[in-house]
Amino acid sequence: MKGIKVFQEKTYKELGDLYGLFFEDINHAADGGLYAELVQNRSFEFCEIDKPEYHRLTAWEKSRDCQWQILTEKPLNEENTHYLHVSANSGSYVANSGFNSSIFVEKDKEYTFSIYVRTSAKGAILKISVEDESRAVCAQAEVTLEASEEFVKYQVSLKGIATTWNGKLYITFEKDGTYDLDMVSLFPVDTYMGRENGLRKDIAQALADMKPKFMRFPGGCLTHDGALDDHARNSMYRWKRTLGPIEKRPSWRNNWRYNQTLGLGYYEYFCFCEDMGAKPLPVVPAGFNPHKGEGVALEEIGSWVQETLDLIEFANGDETTTMGKVRSEMGHPAPFGLEYLGVGNEEIGAGFFERYPYFHKAIREKYPDIKIINTAGPFAVGEGYEDGWRSAREHGSDLIDEHYYSSPEWFLANMHHYEDYDEKGPKVFLGEYASWGNTYYNAIVEAAYMTHLERSKAVALACYAPMLCNVDYVNWQPDMLWFDNHRIMKTPNYYVQKMFMENQGTDAAEFEMQELDEIIPLTDEVNLTGGITITGNDVTGSIWDVQVEEDGTRRSLEDLQITDNAQHELTNITGKKFSLTFKFKRDSGRKGLKIYFGKRDDKNFLQWEFGGWDNWDCNIGNISKGRGSTISHRIFHVEDMEYTLKLEVDGRHIKTYVNGENYNDVTDRLPEIEELYVTASVDKEQGTTIVKAVNLTGEEKNVLLSLDGGEKKQAEITSLAGCALDAVNTLDEPDNITTKKLHMTLIGNQLTYTFPPHSVTVMVFS
Repeated sequence: MKGIKVFQEKTYKELGDLYGLFFEDINHAADGGLYAELVQNRSFEFCEIDKPEYHRLTAWEKSRDCQWQILTEKPLNEENTHYLHVSANSGSYVANSGFNSSIFVEKDKEYTFSIYVRTSAKGAILKISVEDESRAVCAQAEVTLEASEEFVKYQVSLKGIATTWNGKLYITFEKDGTYDLDMVSLFPVDTYMGRENGLRKDIAQALADMKPKFMRFPGGCLTHDGALDDHARNSMYRWKRTLGPIEKRPSWRNNWRYNQTLGLGYYEYFCFCEDMGAKPLPVVPAGFNPHKGEGVALEEIGSWVQETLDLIEFANGDETTTMGKVRSEMGHPAPFGLEYLGVGNEEIGAGFFERYPYFHKAIREKYPDIKIINTAGPFAVGEGYEDGWRSAREHGSDLIDEHYYSSPEWFLANMHHYEDYDEKGPKVFLGEYASWGNTYYNAIVEAAYMTHLERSKAVALACYAPMLCNVDYVNWQPDMLWFDNHRIMKTPNYYVQKMFMENQGTDAAEFEMQELDEIIPLTDEVNLTGGITITGNDVTGSIWDVQVEEDGTRRSLEDLQITDNAQHELTNITGKKFSLTFKFKRDSGRKGLKIYFGKRDDKNFLQWEFGGWDNWDCNIGNISKGRGSTISHRIFHVEDMEYTLKLEVDGRHIKTYVNGENYNDVTDRLPEIEELYVTASVDKEQGTTIVKAVNLTGEEKNVLLSLDGGEKKQAEITSLAGCALDAVNTLDEPDNITTKKLHMTLIGNQLTYTFPPHSVTVMVFS
C-alpha cells in the first residue's frame, strides 16, 4: 500500500520565519486599498508627473454656482503647497468621488471627517455629507468655522444612516464667502486594531488571519525607481520623508503611474507588522536606479548609508537615541525589534554591486545582529542572478533576495531548483514569486513548489507577490487578494499561502514514502520543432543575410524591414537540430528584436529577446499557454550598429551568439508531475506534527500515514479540493474556492487517508 512515514523526533532544519507577506504599493494597494482613507487627492497635490491624466482637481467636482481655483500663495506647509480656493454662494458645493469612482459608507458605522480651512466668513457652516448617486444622504454632519488668516483644522464625526458603495463626499457651503480648503479626509473609525490614520479592516484582517512570520515592504520596484534627489516629485523612495504628521508628508509620484500620499508610511508599516505578529522586513534603495542606470556618486554615498543606519535606530533604538526619540514621539516608545533589512531590489549591473558594500560594511560594524539581505535580480537564472550570488558570498550577506514570475509549467519543470545550493552559504529569501494566474491550477502548482521550499535547507524566507490589487487599478497580475471599495476576494493562491503559513511548524521533520515515486511527464516534445518568426521590439531596422540550416541543409531567406512590431514568419522547423543566422541594424527605437522559435501556435513557443525589457536583456524565454518564463538571462544593451546574430538549437538545448560571442546557453526543461508532493514538520511549541501533501494528478491517492515517535490521537485536516483546474474566485462569488476542515482519529499512530485528485491537504496531528 502507498504510505508516508514521518519520523517525528528526527528534524533537520529549523523553519524559523519561513513564510511571510510582501507589500508593495502597486495596483493601488495602499491609497485606495489597505490605507483606509476614503478621499482621493485629499490635499490637491495630484499632478501630471504622477500620471499624465492627473491634475490638481482629479477626483473633485463642483456645483455650477461655485467658482474655484488652485492656489499656492499661503500654503498649509512647505510639503503641502497647493490648496483649493473657493468662492461660494450659499448652497454651492465641492465633492469628491473617492477611489473606484465612489465612496463606501455603511449604516450605523462611524466615520471621522477632517479638513483644514481658512476663511473670513466667521460662523459659516460647512455641511458635510456622503450621498449616493440619487443624492440621498447616507451620512452627514456640520462644521462651524471661525474666521482666521491661517489654516485651522476641523474634525467631526459622521454616522452612517444608510449603506452605499456609490457615494460621494459633499462639502456644502451654507454661507456666501471665500474659503481655502486643504487636507480633506474621511476615515472609518473601525480601522484594523482601531488605529487612527489606520488600515482598512477587512483587508488587514484577511492578511493577519494568514499568520505570517514577516512582512517585506515597501516594494518592489517602488523602492528604487526614481530620481536621486529626495525632494524631487519622482524621487526614489526615502523612508524618512514618510514620517511625521500626515499633512506634512510629501505627495509623491508612484512608479506604477499614480500618486502616493505616504499616509501609509514607515511608522505605519512597522505598526501593522506588530499588530499582526509579523516581523518587519524593510527594503532600502542603495542609491542606484536600474531602470535608468543612474547612481549616486560614490563620494556621496555616505548620506544614503547613514539613512539606512538611522532606519535601524528608528526601529530598535531606545528613547535616548535621535531616531528612537522620533519613533517614541510618534506614539511608540518601545522598539519594534527589527531583525532583517534588505538592501536593493532586483538590481542588475555593476552600479548596484559597486554601492552595496558601503551599506553592508556599515550595517555589519554598527549592528552585527541585523540580518542583511542582498539581491539577485528579477530572474531565477542568468547574469544578474549570478552577480547577486557572487556579491552575497563575497561580502557574507545573510540572505539573498530572489524573484521570479513564471508559468505553472516552469514550476513543474523546476521543483528541485534549490537542491544543489550550498547550505553553508547565504540563505535564500524568495522575496517575490508566483505562477502566472489566479486559477485553482495556479494555486495547487504553487503549493507543490512550496513543499520543496519547505524541505530545502537553502531556503530561509519566502513570500508570494504581489499581495493586493484594487480591481479598478490593475498594474500587474496575478495578485493574492483583490478588492473594490466594499468587498474583498481571496484567491485560491491566498488559501494555499494561508494553509502553509498557519501550519508551518518550528522544524522540518524527516519522512519517507512508499510506492509514491512515479514521475509523470506532461509532454513528449523533446525537440523544438515549429515556426520561426521575427518581430521588432519597438524599433525599426533592417535584417539581411538570413540563413537557416536544418539537419545539415542550408537555405537563404529574404531580407526584412522591421517596422511597427509586425511579425515576419521565416520558416518551419521539423528536425531535431537547426540554426538561424542573420545580420541586424536598428534604425530607430530603444530596444531590439524578438525571435520566436519552436512556435506551435501564438501561445506556445520559445523566445529570444535581443534588447528586451528596457534594453537591458538578452534573454531566452519559454512561453507556455501564453505565460512566459525566463530560462536564460544576460545583460545587453542594443546600440545603433550592425550585429551578426545566431541561434543554435539541438533538441531542447539552445545557444545564442552576438557577433560571434556566446551569450545564452541553456536547456529548456520539460514539465513533469511527481505522484505526490509531501513535506513534514513538527511544532515543538504546540507539540504537533504536520504533514502537507499536494496531489497534482487526476487520480485519488489512498495512503497510509504512520507517525514514528510520540503518540498522536487525532488529526485536524484542512483541504483545498474538488475544483475545476480553471476555476477562479470573483468578487460576486468569493467562496467558489475555499478550504474545508474535518477531524479524524488515529489508531496506533496511523491513519488511512484518500488524497483527492488535484488537491492540497494539510494534516495537523496532536
